Amino acid sequence: MEHQIRTLTARLLANRSLPRTDPLVRRALVDESFRVDLDARLAAVGLQLIDNPYAEHVAVALAGDMHEPVFGASREYAASNIGLTRDQLALLVVLWSLIILPKRERQVNRQKLGDDGQEDMFGKAAPLAHGEEVSGALSEASVLADFAPVLGHKTYVQGKLLSRLAQLGFIERRGGMIHEGPLLDVLLDYRLLADRIIYGTLGEVLAQAGHPPPGQDAFTPADDMPDDADSEQEES
Repeated sequence: MEHQIRTLTARLLANRSLPRTDPLVRRALVDESFRVDLDARLAAVGLQLIDNPYAEHVAVALAGDMHEPVFGASREYAASNIGLTRDQLALLVVLWSLIILPKRERQVNRQKLGDDGQEDMFGKAAPLAHGEEVSGALSEASVLADFAPVLGHKTYVQGKLLSRLAQLGFIERRGGMIHEGPLLDVLLDYRLLADRIIYGTLGEVLAQAGHPPPGQDAFTPADDMPDDADSEQEES
């Protein structure tokens, strides 16, 4: 087991994220003793495993008590600890809202893309879905038309904003479409952002751009979100 924990730790650090379907990742999610040892190994160097049961990937991030010692000396830390500019952060939150909020609604309701939920009377008992079957894509041209006038000209948004978010793994750009990247759902805190977006200023901005976020009733309250073990049993 020691060798597997070392291997998984090294791969997480080297790749930044790993899919939940990876054999060692799945073991970390269902084997309590393996997870305890992995958490201890990561904690020894100030890290923690980030696992959202709705996300398709897991990742590593700094432990909470390490934020200030690591980033506190940098003035930029107030805005971003990965060097994102304000406009890059703004676009990241917009894309998260347009991709993850509808995706979460489909996951909570056990619906796939293009499914209105009326054909399956046992939909609520279906396994929690991940990947392309629930995560929609955005037209890059549509995003540019809606938000480039606010964030800068088209070339700037494509070359400086979208390319940086893709490089970091938040999004993937394929065939003129913007898809969810491995880090988009796992590193941005849904519980923190959802209410602020649905009820906040960004919700109005999205609505004005023709992208109203889904209604609050579709979402699971924080206390009702499934834990890791329950989620993995559903996937099995």
